[in-house]
Amino acid sequence: MDPDVRTYLGDLVDAARDVLGDNLVGAYAAGSVALDAYQPGRSDVDVALLCAHAPGPERGRALVARLRHEALPCPARGLELVLYREAVARSGTPEPGYEVELNTGRGMPFRAGVNGPDRPAADGLFWYGLDRSILHQHGLTLFGPPAAEVFVDPAPADLRRLLVDALRWWLALPTPEGDRPAPGAEDAVLGACRSLVRFRDGVWLSKVAAGRRLADTGWCADVVERSIAARAGGVPPSGPQARAVQERVLTEISGGDPADRGATGAAPGAWHGAGPPPGGS
Repeated sequence: MDPDVRTYLGDLVDAARDVLGDNLVGAYAAGSVALDAYQPGRSDVDVALLCAHAPGPERGRALVARLRHEALPCPARGLELVLYREAVARSGTPEPGYEVELNTGRGMPFRAGVNGPDRPAADGLFWYGLDRSILHQHGLTLFGPPAAEVFVDPAPADLRRLLVDALRWWLALPTPEGDRPAPGAEDAVLGACRSLVRFRDGVWLSKVAAGRRLADTGWCADVVERSIAARAGGVPPSGPQARAVQERVLTEISGGDPADRGATGAAPGAWHGAGPPPGGS
């Protein structure tokens, strides 16, 4: 782990324990830190805290005050932190279910919610169930019982719906037209790759690892390889190229069973190019 991140996470747990006391029952790193894919200057630090019972708005505000960037500087682009009740984490619910949410850092807009789920639907409500699914497989335990014990995967139908909702949300964002490179398109492509690998193979990988797994089979290899290179400073794909990959993933996840797609998981007539698949998406 990046040594600055390691120190920061230790300080964060200490601060959270000061505020929540015995109500804090667990602390876990998620996202790129847990998936061994943290990139200094690019990645966020994602943390999930567990409490035994709802802390209430007053204690929630105290937690935000102690953990926001101005009080505890985050060495990454920012901190994305969510506090759940342990019962919610163990339930496998696909609903947001959080008590406190905090986004803070030098590279991200500040956001704090201290009275339960209050994120507008337009901002996406699928994040939380997907994050808890990743925590179930890969959560890095900072304090408390093992992540795999306290974070329960959503039911398969619920997880599939969350993946579809996420893809549709991303596709609803404006996409630059034309063949020019579109900054950020690499994350759209590799995020879709990660969703597809989870759907086909049942495992969560980092965005780059998921992209490599698919590209090695020839699946959309040109666009995926270009997206991987863009994460290291290369030229990203165009908006239409990214959208074509996202739409292809959405079609597969929303409309078929990977068990019917042969040993490699590829759909019949799989697209292996940089442009849109033949005959549309």
